[in-house]
Amino acid sequence: MRRLVWLISVLLLMLAALAATSSSADSARSVYLPLVVNRVVGGRIAFTSYRDGNWTGEIYVMNADGSNQTNLTNNPAHDDSPIWSPDGRKIAFESYRDWNYEVYVMNANGSNPTNLTNDPAKDSSPAWSPDGRKIAFDSDRDGKGDVYVMDADGSNPTRLTNDPAEDWYPAWSPDGSRIAFTSYRDGNPEIYVMNADGSNPTRLTNSPYSFDAFPAWSPDASKIAFMSSRDGNYEIYVMNADGSNQTSLTNNPDQDYSPAWSPDGSKIAFDSTRDGNSEVYVMNANGSNPTNLTNDPAHDRSPTWSP
Repeated sequence: MRRLVWLISVLLLMLAALAATSSSADSARSVYLPLVVNRVVGGRIAFTSYRDGNWTGEIYVMNADGSNQTNLTNNPAHDDSPIWSPDGRKIAFESYRDWNYEVYVMNANGSNPTNLTNDPAKDSSPAWSPDGRKIAFDSDRDGKGDVYVMDADGSNPTRLTNDPAEDWYPAWSPDGSRIAFTSYRDGNPEIYVMNADGSNPTRLTNSPYSFDAFPAWSPDASKIAFMSSRDGNYEIYVMNADGSNQTSLTNNPDQDYSPAWSPDGSKIAFDSTRDGNSEVYVMNANGSNPTNLTNDPAHDRSPTWSP
Protein backbone atom coordinates (compact mmCIF):
# COMPACT_ATOMS: atom_id res chain seq x y z
CA MET A 1 0.00 0.00 0.00
CA ARG A 2 2.78 2.39 0.93
CA ARG A 3 4.55 1.55 -2.32
CA LEU A 4 1.37 2.32 -4.30
CA VAL A 5 0.97 5.66 -2.53
CA TRP A 6 4.62 6.45 -3.23
CA LEU A 7 4.25 5.58 -6.91
CA ILE A 8 1.13 7.75 -7.22
CA SER A 9 2.97 10.66 -5.53
CA VAL A 10 5.91 10.34 -7.91
CA LEU A 11 3.55 10.20 -10.90
CA LEU A 12 1.73 13.34 -9.75
CA LEU A 13 5.03 15.19 -9.27
CA MET A 14 6.16 14.17 -12.79
CA LEU A 15 2.90 15.38 -14.30
CA ALA A 16 3.19 18.69 -12.44
CA ALA A 17 6.75 19.15 -13.67
CA LEU A 18 5.71 18.32 -17.23
CA ALA A 19 2.87 20.86 -17.07
CA ALA A 20 5.21 23.53 -15.72
CA THR A 21 7.75 22.80 -18.47
CA SER A 22 5.03 22.98 -21.13
CA SER A 23 3.73 26.25 -19.69
CA SER A 24 7.24 27.73 -19.65
CA ALA A 25 7.80 26.65 -23.24
CA ASP A 26 4.51 28.19 -24.32
CA SER A 27 5.43 31.38 -22.46
CA ALA A 28 8.83 31.46 -24.13
CA ARG A 29 7.21 30.98 -27.54
CA SER A 30 4.85 33.87 -26.86
CA VAL A 31 7.81 36.11 -25.97
CA TYR A 32 10.18 35.14 -28.76
CA LEU A 33 7.87 34.41 -31.67
CA PRO A 34 7.25 38.12 -32.45
CA LEU A 35 11.02 38.66 -32.54
CA VAL A 36 11.48 35.81 -35.00
CA VAL A 37 8.63 37.11 -37.15
CA ASN A 38 10.15 40.61 -37.18
CA ARG A 39 13.48 39.20 -38.31
CA VAL A 40 11.82 37.33 -41.16
CA VAL A 41 9.89 40.41 -42.27
CA GLY A 42 13.06 42.54 -42.15
CA GLY A 43 12.04 45.31 -39.77
CA ARG A 44 11.13 48.85 -40.80
CA ILE A 45 12.91 51.83 -42.32
CA ALA A 46 12.38 55.40 -41.14
CA PHE A 47 13.21 58.18 -43.60
CA THR A 48 12.65 61.86 -44.37
CA SER A 49 10.15 62.82 -47.06
CA TYR A 50 9.10 66.11 -48.62
CA ARG A 51 5.77 64.81 -49.92
CA ASP A 52 2.30 65.77 -48.62
CA GLY A 53 2.84 69.39 -49.58
CA ASN A 54 5.35 69.96 -46.79
CA TRP A 55 8.54 70.92 -48.53
CA THR A 56 10.37 71.24 -45.23
CA GLY A 57 10.37 67.49 -44.51
CA GLU A 58 8.51 64.95 -42.40
CA ILE A 59 9.60 61.69 -40.77
CA TYR A 60 8.04 58.63 -42.43
CA VAL A 61 8.29 54.93 -41.75
CA MET A 62 7.82 51.96 -44.10
CA ASN A 63 8.30 48.24 -44.17
CA ALA A 64 11.71 47.06 -45.35
CA ASP A 65 10.21 46.16 -48.76
CA GLY A 66 8.94 49.75 -49.24
CA SER A 67 5.29 49.03 -48.43
CA ASN A 68 3.03 50.87 -45.99
CA GLN A 69 4.72 54.29 -46.10
CA THR A 70 3.30 56.33 -43.21
CA ASN A 71 3.83 59.92 -42.01
CA LEU A 72 4.81 59.99 -38.32
CA THR A 73 5.38 63.70 -37.64
CA ASN A 74 2.71 65.74 -39.49
CA ASN A 75 4.25 69.08 -38.54
CA PRO A 76 4.72 72.14 -40.76
CA ALA A 77 8.30 72.60 -39.54
CA HIS A 78 11.36 70.77 -40.85
CA ASP A 79 11.82 67.26 -39.34
CA ASP A 80 14.84 65.23 -40.41
CA SER A 81 17.57 62.71 -39.48
CA PRO A 82 15.51 59.94 -37.83
CA ILE A 83 17.30 57.28 -35.78
CA TRP A 84 15.74 54.31 -33.95
CA SER A 85 16.36 53.56 -30.29
CA PRO A 86 18.06 50.17 -29.74
CA ASP A 87 14.81 48.60 -28.51
CA GLY A 88 12.85 49.93 -31.50
CA ARG A 89 10.32 51.74 -29.31
CA LYS A 90 11.39 55.32 -30.04
CA ILE A 91 12.78 57.47 -32.83
CA ALA A 92 15.05 60.45 -32.21
CA PHE A 93 15.16 63.16 -34.87
CA GLU A 94 16.04 66.79 -35.46
CA SER A 95 13.31 69.41 -35.80
CA TYR A 96 12.97 73.12 -36.54
CA ARG A 97 9.53 73.34 -34.91
CA ASP A 98 10.79 75.70 -32.17
CA TRP A 99 12.33 78.02 -34.80
CA ASN A 100 15.68 76.47 -34.04
CA TYR A 101 17.11 73.01 -34.74
CA GLU A 102 16.64 70.82 -31.67
CA VAL A 103 16.86 67.09 -30.98
CA TYR A 104 13.45 65.49 -30.37
CA VAL A 105 12.31 62.00 -29.52
CA MET A 106 8.93 60.35 -30.21
CA ASN A 107 7.37 56.95 -29.86
CA ALA A 108 7.86 54.67 -32.86
CA ASN A 109 4.24 55.32 -33.92
CA GLY A 110 4.84 59.10 -33.95
CA SER A 111 3.09 59.88 -30.66
CA ASN A 112 4.45 62.03 -27.82
CA PRO A 113 7.13 64.11 -29.63
CA THR A 114 9.35 65.61 -26.93
CA ASN A 115 12.10 68.23 -27.14
CA LEU A 116 15.31 66.88 -25.57
CA THR A 117 17.51 69.91 -26.20
CA ASN A 118 16.58 73.52 -25.60
CA ASP A 119 19.49 75.71 -26.61
CA PRO A 120 19.67 78.82 -28.81
CA ALA A 121 22.27 77.06 -30.96
CA LYS A 122 21.61 74.38 -33.54
CA ASP A 123 21.39 70.79 -32.20
CA SER A 124 21.07 68.04 -34.80
CA SER A 125 22.07 64.55 -36.06
CA PRO A 126 21.13 62.40 -33.03
CA ALA A 127 22.65 58.92 -32.55
CA TRP A 128 21.64 56.46 -29.79
CA SER A 129 24.17 54.56 -27.72
CA PRO A 130 23.72 50.77 -28.06
CA ASP A 131 22.34 50.46 -24.52
CA GLY A 132 19.79 53.23 -25.16
CA ARG A 133 20.97 55.30 -22.21
CA LYS A 134 22.62 58.14 -24.14
CA ILE A 135 22.25 60.12 -27.35
CA ALA A 136 25.16 61.69 -29.21
CA PHE A 137 24.46 64.72 -31.40
CA ASP A 138 26.24 67.65 -32.99
CA SER A 139 25.76 71.21 -31.76
CA ASP A 140 26.82 74.78 -32.55
CA ARG A 141 26.38 75.87 -28.92
CA ASP A 142 30.09 76.65 -28.49
CA GLY A 143 30.24 78.75 -31.64
CA LYS A 144 30.97 75.90 -34.07
CA GLY A 145 30.03 72.31 -34.67
CA ASP A 146 31.11 69.82 -32.00
CA VAL A 147 29.99 66.33 -31.01
CA TYR A 148 28.07 66.19 -27.73
CA VAL A 149 26.48 63.43 -25.70
CA MET A 150 23.51 63.60 -23.33
CA ASP A 151 21.40 61.22 -21.31
CA ALA A 152 18.46 59.78 -23.24
CA ASP A 153 16.07 62.14 -21.40
CA GLY A 154 18.07 65.19 -22.56
CA SER A 155 19.88 65.81 -19.28
CA ASN A 156 23.62 66.24 -18.73
CA PRO A 157 24.77 67.43 -22.21
CA THR A 158 28.56 67.06 -22.42
CA ARG A 159 30.91 68.14 -25.19
CA LEU A 160 33.11 65.34 -26.55
CA THR A 161 35.10 67.16 -29.25
CA ASN A 162 36.80 70.53 -28.95
CA ASP A 163 38.67 71.34 -32.12
CA PRO A 164 38.78 74.66 -33.99
CA ALA A 165 37.25 72.87 -36.99
CA GLU A 166 33.71 71.54 -37.39
CA ASP A 167 32.82 68.06 -36.10
CA TRP A 168 29.42 66.49 -36.96
CA TYR A 169 27.37 63.40 -37.81
CA PRO A 170 28.23 61.09 -34.87
CA ALA A 171 27.60 57.33 -35.12
CA TRP A 172 28.01 54.98 -32.15
CA SER A 173 29.80 51.63 -32.56
CA PRO A 174 27.66 48.55 -31.77
CA ASP A 175 29.65 47.78 -28.61
CA GLY A 176 29.35 51.37 -27.34
CA SER A 177 33.10 51.89 -27.02
CA ARG A 178 33.65 54.25 -29.96
CA ILE A 179 31.97 57.03 -31.91
CA ALA A 180 32.65 57.70 -35.59
CA PHE A 181 32.10 61.24 -36.86
CA THR A 182 32.88 63.66 -39.68
CA SER A 183 35.46 66.40 -39.14
CA TYR A 184 36.87 69.37 -41.05
CA ARG A 185 40.01 69.44 -38.89
CA ASP A 186 42.36 68.44 -41.72
CA GLY A 187 41.01 71.00 -44.18
CA ASN A 188 38.29 68.90 -45.79
CA PRO A 189 35.61 66.56 -44.42
CA GLU A 190 37.02 63.18 -43.34
CA ILE A 191 35.77 60.27 -41.24
CA TYR A 192 37.23 60.03 -37.74
CA VAL A 193 36.70 57.69 -34.84
CA MET A 194 37.20 58.36 -31.12
CA ASN A 195 36.60 56.64 -27.82
CA ALA A 196 33.10 57.15 -26.43
CA ASP A 197 34.49 59.65 -23.89
CA GLY A 198 35.96 61.79 -26.70
CA SER A 199 39.56 60.67 -26.27
CA ASN A 200 41.93 59.49 -28.99
CA PRO A 201 40.33 60.96 -32.14
CA THR A 202 41.82 59.14 -35.13
CA ARG A 203 41.39 59.86 -38.82
CA LEU A 204 40.21 56.90 -40.91
CA THR A 205 39.91 58.47 -44.38
CA ASN A 206 42.41 60.67 -46.20
CA SER A 207 40.90 61.86 -49.44
CA PRO A 208 42.04 65.44 -50.26
CA TYR A 209 39.59 67.75 -52.03
CA SER A 210 36.66 65.39 -51.52
CA PHE A 211 33.84 65.04 -48.99
CA ASP A 212 33.72 61.93 -46.80
CA ALA A 213 30.78 61.92 -44.36
CA PHE A 214 27.84 60.06 -42.75
CA PRO A 215 29.68 57.08 -41.19
CA ALA A 216 27.53 54.02 -40.41
CA TRP A 217 28.83 50.98 -38.48
CA SER A 218 27.99 47.47 -39.61
CA PRO A 219 26.14 45.47 -36.92
CA ASP A 220 29.23 43.37 -36.17
CA ALA A 221 31.40 46.55 -35.93
CA SER A 222 33.87 45.20 -38.50
CA LYS A 223 33.06 47.79 -41.18
CA ILE A 224 31.97 51.40 -41.62
CA ALA A 225 29.93 52.54 -44.61
CA PHE A 226 30.09 56.20 -45.63
CA MET A 227 29.51 58.51 -48.55
CA SER A 228 32.36 60.06 -50.54
CA SER A 229 32.75 62.43 -53.48
CA ARG A 230 36.30 61.22 -54.24
CA ASP A 231 35.32 59.81 -57.65
CA GLY A 232 33.73 63.03 -58.89
CA ASN A 233 30.25 62.42 -57.50
CA TYR A 234 28.82 61.03 -54.27
CA GLU A 235 28.98 57.25 -53.94
CA ILE A 236 28.51 54.81 -51.06
CA TYR A 237 31.80 53.37 -49.80
CA VAL A 238 32.69 50.82 -47.18
CA MET A 239 35.93 50.30 -45.23
CA ASN A 240 37.21 48.16 -42.41
CA ALA A 241 36.72 49.69 -38.97
CA ASP A 242 40.41 50.63 -38.87
CA GLY A 243 40.09 52.59 -42.15
CA SER A 244 41.69 49.99 -44.40
CA ASN A 245 40.33 48.60 -47.66
CA GLN A 246 38.14 51.56 -48.69
CA THR A 247 35.91 50.29 -51.49
CA SER A 248 33.14 51.87 -53.57
CA LEU A 249 29.84 49.96 -53.39
CA THR A 250 27.91 52.13 -55.86
CA ASN A 251 29.03 53.36 -59.26
CA ASN A 252 26.36 55.61 -60.68
CA PRO A 253 26.64 59.00 -62.45
CA ASP A 254 24.05 60.42 -60.04
CA GLN A 255 24.46 61.06 -56.32
CA ASP A 256 24.23 58.35 -53.62
CA TYR A 257 24.06 59.40 -49.96
CA SER A 258 23.39 58.39 -46.34
CA PRO A 259 24.11 54.64 -45.94
CA ALA A 260 22.29 52.62 -43.22
CA TRP A 261 22.87 48.91 -42.47
CA SER A 262 20.12 46.35 -42.01
CA PRO A 263 20.13 44.71 -38.54
CA ASP A 264 21.62 41.48 -39.89
CA GLY A 265 24.29 43.30 -41.93
CA SER A 266 23.19 41.76 -45.23
CA LYS A 267 21.86 44.97 -46.81
CA ILE A 268 22.47 48.73 -46.90
CA ALA A 269 19.76 51.34 -47.41
CA PHE A 270 20.73 54.69 -48.94
CA ASP A 271 19.21 57.57 -50.86
CA SER A 272 19.96 58.34 -54.49
CA THR A 273 19.09 60.88 -57.19
CA ARG A 274 19.39 58.30 -59.97
CA ASP A 275 15.66 58.58 -60.74
CA GLY A 276 15.73 62.36 -61.09
CA ASN A 277 15.00 63.11 -57.45
CA SER A 278 16.08 61.63 -54.11
CA GLU A 279 14.58 58.21 -53.42
CA VAL A 280 15.37 55.54 -50.84
CA TYR A 281 17.12 52.45 -52.21
CA VAL A 282 18.39 49.22 -50.72
CA MET A 283 21.24 47.03 -51.96
CA ASN A 284 23.12 43.98 -50.83
CA ALA A 285 26.06 44.73 -48.53
CA ASN A 286 28.47 44.09 -51.43
CA GLY A 287 26.72 46.74 -53.56
CA SER A 288 24.77 44.35 -55.78
CA ASN A 289 21.08 44.47 -56.63
CA PRO A 290 20.18 48.12 -55.88
CA THR A 291 16.39 48.35 -55.55
CA ASN A 292 14.14 51.41 -55.35
CA LEU A 293 11.92 51.38 -52.23
CA THR A 294 10.24 54.78 -52.64
CA ASN A 295 8.84 56.31 -55.81
CA ASP A 296 7.38 59.73 -55.13
CA PRO A 297 7.76 63.02 -57.05
CA ALA A 298 9.01 64.61 -53.81
CA HIS A 299 12.40 63.90 -52.25
CA ASP A 300 12.81 60.87 -49.93
CA ARG A 301 16.10 60.54 -48.10
CA SER A 302 18.05 59.80 -44.88
CA PRO A 303 16.94 56.18 -44.30
CA THR A 304 17.60 54.39 -41.01
CA TRP A 305 16.80 50.77 -40.23
CA SER A 306 14.92 49.63 -37.14
CA PRO A 307 16.70 47.16 -34.82
